[in-house]
Amino acid sequence: MMSGIYIHIPFCKQACHYCDFHFSTSLKKKAVLVDALCFELELRKEELKGAVQTIYFGGGTPSLLTSEEFEQILATIYDHFKVSRAPEVTLEANPDDLSEEYLKILTHSKINRLSIGVQSFYDDDLKFMNRSHRAEEAMRSLVLAKKYFDNVSIDLIYGVPGMSLSEWKRNLERALEFEIPHLSCYALTVEPNTALSRFIEKGVVKALDDELAREHHQLLLQLTEEAGYENYEFSNFGKTGYHSKNNSAYWEGKPYLGIGPSAHSYDGDQRSWNVSNNAHYLKALQLSELPIEREQLSKKDKYNEYVMTRLRTKNGLKLSEVELNFGEEFKTYLQQVASQHLEAGRLELAGDRISVTKSAKFLSDGIAGDLFMINLK
Repeated sequence: MMSGIYIHIPFCKQACHYCDFHFSTSLKKKAVLVDALCFELELRKEELKGAVQTIYFGGGTPSLLTSEEFEQILATIYDHFKVSRAPEVTLEANPDDLSEEYLKILTHSKINRLSIGVQSFYDDDLKFMNRSHRAEEAMRSLVLAKKYFDNVSIDLIYGVPGMSLSEWKRNLERALEFEIPHLSCYALTVEPNTALSRFIEKGVVKALDDELAREHHQLLLQLTEEAGYENYEFSNFGKTGYHSKNNSAYWEGKPYLGIGPSAHSYDGDQRSWNVSNNAHYLKALQLSELPIEREQLSKKDKYNEYVMTRLRTKNGLKLSEVELNFGEEFKTYLQQVASQHLEAGRLELAGDRISVTKSAKFLSDGIAGDLFMINLK
């Protein structure tokens, strides 16, 4: 069984208004925290049974690390885990961190994939989001990234208040002009306790418009399909050979180890998560303790997660897999609750495979919720 390692780097230059991920804008403890990440890797080296196929530096802003800090973390992984011959090693990066010098240095590391947080090619959007870069920096970073890396992905956000359909179209067209082989496109969401949620509560910002986001999503599907991308998961679009192994493994339910404050892990039977506090995380590891909570998943939990993750992918659900992994009762239940969506044309059945129809993709999460098992203990 292949597996993955996710490294959470909990530092950012500034707080984006929509983000609820765990991070600190103080970099004082960065070196100490990197040491702690490496120690956590050592303490948890027995938790992954299969070869590590993907290593993912997320955050936060991992591109705030130095090449020496990446090397320290990667050397620890290679020292304590079995790593496949050609793992996918992804670095999330902000455009303003990707100088030519920094990119040259990265080419000498094991990092072989960049995921760049562009979000928009319009300065007004970037200011609204409180991003640390501007559109010109984003475009410059893509030119440089393509010069040094073949496997590049960018993030874009749609459904932004005031973003017209034509503006979103231009955003997409600009991304396509750069011939970036992978796109991750997300609808803006309002998370509790974020600046965006407070702005909306105070009336400073208009409430998000679901219909606008749906129109943006339809245009996204159209333009990416015309450009030769495959929508292999709801938010992810890749050219042939450039589907993210890390993303795919997550949606296929493969085990992964999450390292760092707030990082989550999954082994097929348990979910676990680290404390979302840098100081508490460091203090625990200084005592050789793991700052972690674990949850044993019931059969119902596993079924619901299977439905949620698989239904977001192009492959959908397989009735034979449901029967094999969960039993006849779950298969019969799934057939019953899926029938209304099949009749309405939101789901389609091909052989024993159930998937969301193209016209209903924007409703994927809501449809998945309707297929959940609620009552079984």
